Amino acid sequence: MRVLIALLDGVGIGELPDASFYGDEGSHTLRNTAQAVGGLYLPALEKLGLGWIDDIPGVKKIENPLAFTGKMKEKSPGKDTTTGHWEIAGIILEKPFPVYPRGFPPSVIEKLERAWGRKILGNKPASGTAIIEELGEEHLKTGYPIVYTSADSVLQVAAHEEVIPLSELYKMCQKAREIMQGEHAVARVIARPFVGRPGQFKRTANRRDFSLPPPQDTILDVLARYGKKNIGVGKIQDIFAGRGLSENIKIANNEEGFRVLRELQKSRKGDLVWVNFNDFDTIFGHRNNPRGFAQALEDWDKELSSFLSFLREDEFLFITADHGCDPTTPSTDHSREYVPLLVFNPCYSQGVSLGIRETFADVAATIAQMMEVEWNGPGTSFAFQILSGKNSP
Repeated sequence: MRVLIALLDGVGIGELPDASFYGDEGSHTLRNTAQAVGGLYLPALEKLGLGWIDDIPGVKKIENPLAFTGKMKEKSPGKDTTTGHWEIAGIILEKPFPVYPRGFPPSVIEKLERAWGRKILGNKPASGTAIIEELGEEHLKTGYPIVYTSADSVLQVAAHEEVIPLSELYKMCQKAREIMQGEHAVARVIARPFVGRPGQFKRTANRRDFSLPPPQDTILDVLARYGKKNIGVGKIQDIFAGRGLSENIKIANNEEGFRVLRELQKSRKGDLVWVNFNDFDTIFGHRNNPRGFAQALEDWDKELSSFLSFLREDEFLFITADHGCDPTTPSTDHSREYVPLLVFNPCYSQGVSLGIRETFADVAATIAQMMEVEWNGPGTSFAFQILSGKNSP
């Protein structure tokens, strides 16, 4: 049995009961995006049963949906990428990763400056492209690295490749990773090199993430111990610090993600393949661009339509998300939302409702049961509802 996880980064499906604690009342990434553009055209997701999960303009609640459908609550506190992915993989955090909406405290900046032997520019939440346009020229003159953060639990270090060579930038980030522990244990320290001149700066492909390793076993670790091959696509390796993966394939965008997924499905490479489709979140959600978000969803749905026909009898496709990123609200941060859950296998003529799952970790528990490995982590498996065959032809 093979499991393919398509994670639509930032595609939430309605505010969680505790959304008010995060300032996210009214967030509903899918519905609000659909309303902003006059409805979404998602025939493949509609056929699977997306309309059964919630009311989304343009998406019908059809008879006999092909997938098993539901939505999941996030039990961990927080709403960042790492927290969501870790919970899907079977880790429920007791406290959220630290975030820095007003920048890092002086004590952290002082430690970084001493460790690096350089002063620091920036120290605030910012778009990566915007902050290098703002501070890139000063960086060229002074040689001071640009430090910034985002809605996620990250410390990012931007530097021009001709000012601070890559090898030195990576060493600086490794030192930062050692400093950012305890109360300041951010999920990721990220090297963000760029090139070009003022007005024409461009980030390069030499990004490198220095991730906090998961504090306990994930489903990836367990599967790996049983000899299963797990392949990450996109930023999966960064999120799990490479743990439990036999391979990770970098991609540039959603289109490339689907191309890699098709290749891996066709070659039958990997027992579990986990693809992060990041464009929804990074390019459109954080930039409050509902039209772009809608177009990305519709483009993804077209890819899905052709992909479904190639799935084999022993392959299960899980479609879900890690959090919301509503492009229609004033906030440019992630949003505390339910995430959709669609599970498809070509042997079933009709799926059934999986209801509201109490934690994302139900996915880990389900995959463990489906792949016949022992799982001692959190979550309640819904494998029996899928494998019982009640709705198979």
